[in-house]
Amino acid sequence: MTISMRRILLAFVAVAVACRATISETELATKAAQGLRLIDYDLDAEPIWMTEDEKLELIRANKNFFDVTDTYEPAESVVALKVVLDDQRAGQQAYAAPSKQSAVKPLISQISLSNMQSYLTNLTAFNNRYYRATTGAQASVWIRDTIAAIAAANPTSGASVALFPHSFVQSSIIAKIPGKDANAPLIIIGAHMDSINSRNTAGRAPGADDDGSGTVNLMEAFRVLVSSGFQASTPVEFHWYAGEEGGLLGSQDVAKSYKTNGALVKAMLQFDMTAYVAPGSKEVISLMPDYTNTNLTSFIGALVDNYSALPWAINGACGYACSDHASWDKQGYPTALPFEGTYPANSNSRIHSDGDTVNVTGFSWSHTLEYTKIAVAYAYELGA
Repeated sequence: MTISMRRILLAFVAVAVACRATISETELATKAAQGLRLIDYDLDAEPIWMTEDEKLELIRANKNFFDVTDTYEPAESVVALKVVLDDQRAGQQAYAAPSKQSAVKPLISQISLSNMQSYLTNLTAFNNRYYRATTGAQASVWIRDTIAAIAAANPTSGASVALFPHSFVQSSIIAKIPGKDANAPLIIIGAHMDSINSRNTAGRAPGADDDGSGTVNLMEAFRVLVSSGFQASTPVEFHWYAGEEGGLLGSQDVAKSYKTNGALVKAMLQFDMTAYVAPGSKEVISLMPDYTNTNLTSFIGALVDNYSALPWAINGACGYACSDHASWDKQGYPTALPFEGTYPANSNSRIHSDGDTVNVTGFSWSHTLEYTKIAVAYAYELGA
């Protein structure tokens, strides 16, 4: 982008910011105390106040949104999303071609499908993993404890894990594999661990595909790397986000915290639904084109070429606020999102219900296994 173009766009941002209504801290506190939530559902619209029931209507209508009640900043969306000024998002961050096949392929051979199945059996045993429910909080603790046991069994890795608390009862989970250069930009891989029944939030929501699949991809990738004695040069982090279904709540808190603290992030990869292959469709790893970084997406395609048995394809647009990568993109960090199939034509229609189980026709263990391979390769190629 030329200097003159940047000046034009910055001038546009200044005008846009001036035209947007600012919500005061008093209004935020008052409305939140009344049980209302501030919802940012469209790049070109002002955030609006909604009840929790109205949020559920958005979910039922497959309308993506940020719940920005806890993270609101005036004109944040205009600066970070409406006009693309950030160099990382514009594709300036470079990623070298995959070159560590001799080390990565033996690691991939250590992936255990039975481990993944065991993890998912435990996750789906919770009545639901709703972010406002006790069972949602318990699921976070179970993930934390499982990852902590893996780290404790391999103390030389230096790996650690902790809960990241929010204003609601469910916590996100952050596991860290330290790098030799502690100040190097982070390599992050994330998934959301919550689930929801959009008809009845107290009802059954096993969330096997959405997003139990991505959750167990990360758990098994972490196990493989830590148990193998992986020594990272760059810090590598595994994130399991709370409250994604409530408007990307957990990932917004985490991403904003990292940005506020000046964290450098080389890459953020999100896994959200990796197990479903629509009957009769071509089996692919699809890569989301919007609210993602072009160079990082190309790098993920190269990982698929080198380490997966599947081909990849560029997907249709995911849309505004469609998963946790959008929280990081909003903060100016480079992101990518591989998805289980072409979107939306071949999506799993049973998500957000009691029918999101491993027994759905199209749920494929062999398909989701490929994403665990990509997770291991991503962490090693960028972090070693």
